[in-house]
Amino acid sequence: MLRVGRINRLPDGAPWVSRRAVLHLGVCLPFGLSLDRALAAGDTGGTAKSVILLWLWGGPSQLDSFDPKPHAPVDFRGPFSTLPTKIPGIRFCELFPLLAARNDQFALIRTLHSFSNDHGVAGTVGLTGSLAGAVGLNGQPLSGSTRPSLGSTVAKAMPAKASLPPFVVLGGRLHQGKKAIIGEGGGPLGAAFDPLRARVEPGVPVSLPELELAGGLMPERLGDRDSLRRGFDPLARELDLTGHRLDAHRARALGLLTSTAAREAFEVDQETDGTREAYGHTRFGKSCLLARRLVERGVRFVQVNWSDHVEAEEDAGDGGWDHHYRNFTIMADRHGPWMDRAISGLLDDLRGRGLLDSTLVIAVGEFGRTPKINDKAGRDHWEHCYSALVAGGGTRKGLVLGTSDKTAGHPVDGAVTPADLGATVHLALGINSETRLNLGIDTGGKSIEALF
Repeated sequence: MLRVGRINRLPDGAPWVSRRAVLHLGVCLPFGLSLDRALAAGDTGGTAKSVILLWLWGGPSQLDSFDPKPHAPVDFRGPFSTLPTKIPGIRFCELFPLLAARNDQFALIRTLHSFSNDHGVAGTVGLTGSLAGAVGLNGQPLSGSTRPSLGSTVAKAMPAKASLPPFVVLGGRLHQGKKAIIGEGGGPLGAAFDPLRARVEPGVPVSLPELELAGGLMPERLGDRDSLRRGFDPLARELDLTGHRLDAHRARALGLLTSTAAREAFEVDQETDGTREAYGHTRFGKSCLLARRLVERGVRFVQVNWSDHVEAEEDAGDGGWDHHYRNFTIMADRHGPWMDRAISGLLDDLRGRGLLDSTLVIAVGEFGRTPKINDKAGRDHWEHCYSALVAGGGTRKGLVLGTSDKTAGHPVDGAVTPADLGATVHLALGINSETRLNLGIDTGGKSIEALF
């Protein structure tokens, strides 16, 4: 398998160019298009139909996951050992044996870097590709108008199918310090491109807390069909009598809730015990399974929020990744095994159903953690270098993109940004530069061609 650094090269040292770029050049160059222009125009393809963004809120440690440094001093490398993967020379933290056994089926970026170590600001950058309008813990917004979230840009460019919305978030609003962050919705695109939000908890039906339609009607539990029928009959009559028109967001919600097929998409309990077991009985595992059900039915973009709050102790579910203390205990007891199982289950399930080629899966947080361990057995915020897992959607398998330094503190080569990752999502979906400009959804990033 090819390891990509500053320059993409084949084993004999010759420069490597992606198959997509070669095919595009073969068409364009005879007509006098320059090489630079041809490469810049090479974002007209795209085989993906849907995206699943696994948002690891709080920022996982790159050293304690996919970029361990076994030869670093112990106060950097930590107590965990490493294990080999399917790719010779590539090792993962010992907490991820299932993903290590599958890393010939996905790509890994080891050199993401962002522009802030404040969760709120970095979260906005990660979800929109831009600092504009971000608000950190100090409560002061940065200059500029907030950009739409990546999911909203996809919803704008690729309208919904049938009664399902194009953009769904599984989990509550993202918070740090009990303050909601900026950039999870449509922003300048308008509320019509905000996500539909679903609450997912183990052991109970999925709920849609945002769909209060009228007159106190709150169909939180989708499985309660009798309640839905009782509630919507008078609502439908009232709308007929008054000629009232619902706005686009509410109309989409009404369509979803009055469609049996759409409601059933959220009924995870229809899955077999074996399938649910493969994902794990955690909130994140159940959310990943629901994400598969949604893209299977045509939802374009599903964002799975690992947690609502960055702090582990403030979240009632799986807890955030902001491990300033007890990092290694939390990683060993909870976060490592839960993530390893859920993402492996998702990739296996998508592949087994023939959906992985058409579904782009990205697992990433807003930043990484400090290479050096602090005095509370934790790691602090670190925006300079962190990792992302990328699978499916036409991306190359078994690729490791970029090299970090000896403590995983800074990129040595192959550095990319969240805006680049967003541009890459557009590339995978075939949303070309002209479309992005016309719709006002450009991330300002440069697509990562090496992933294809």
